[in-house]
Amino acid sequence: MTTDNGRPAIFITGGASGMGLETALLFAERGWFVGVFDVNREGIERAREQIGDDRGHFAYLDVTQADAFEQAIADFGAASGGRLDLMFNNAGIAASGMIDDQPWDEIRRIIDINLMGVIIGVRAATPLLRQTQGSLCLTTSSSSALFGTAGIGIYSATKHAVRGLTEALSIELKRYGVRAADLLPGLIDTPLLTDGIRAMAPAEGAWRLVHPREVAETVWRAYHEDQLHWYIPEELRDFHRAVVDKPEAVRDERAGRKSAI
Repeated sequence: MTTDNGRPAIFITGGASGMGLETALLFAERGWFVGVFDVNREGIERAREQIGDDRGHFAYLDVTQADAFEQAIADFGAASGGRLDLMFNNAGIAASGMIDDQPWDEIRRIIDINLMGVIIGVRAATPLLRQTQGSLCLTTSSSSALFGTAGIGIYSATKHAVRGLTEALSIELKRYGVRAADLLPGLIDTPLLTDGIRAMAPAEGAWRLVHPREVAETVWRAYHEDQLHWYIPEELRDFHRAVVDKPEAVRDERAGRKSAI
């Protein structure tokens, strides 16, 4: 296991593909020590090949298992020289279905990974974050945290919860000198996106398809700038304002669309 004492360090859940992998690649390119954690063992090995053992730590992690998460943090801390500059709680899943149609085991799995996995990760990472000056606890929320999305209501509920948790953490963690922020991505071009939504995406604007590299660049900015919510793309901020000002109008407009789920 490579041990590093000088480079800043980032721990990424869901790091073997999509936004997580792009973030790992970008931070490694810019001289950071990266931790790639995922349940996809093949993806982990591909990430290891791309990044190299001299620039990172690569391991299996089920974010719903608190003991395993604490051990992963401990192992990462040993490899990073006790540093955790950026904790990126990125792991998440999406499954479509109306709430009265989705099976209970699927509902529980979405909640366990998207919400409980984040809570477990924050608790496990806090000791290392506390001892790293200027550290950031960053979580992937969603544009579905701005207005609940029909057909993926449980997913939306978890992302609303993550946004609220981040706002609370941004105050709670101040007592340790740790910052908190979240990402509010729209339509990111990853396997989580349904074919129907992908086909309906416009060429520009708030609901355009965004490459995962753009998310990675936003993670970089989130560490270096002091901002609570990061909209990806930035045009989503206007949508959020519309939700706050006229939620019924947003509801009616979205209800009038042909569902892409």
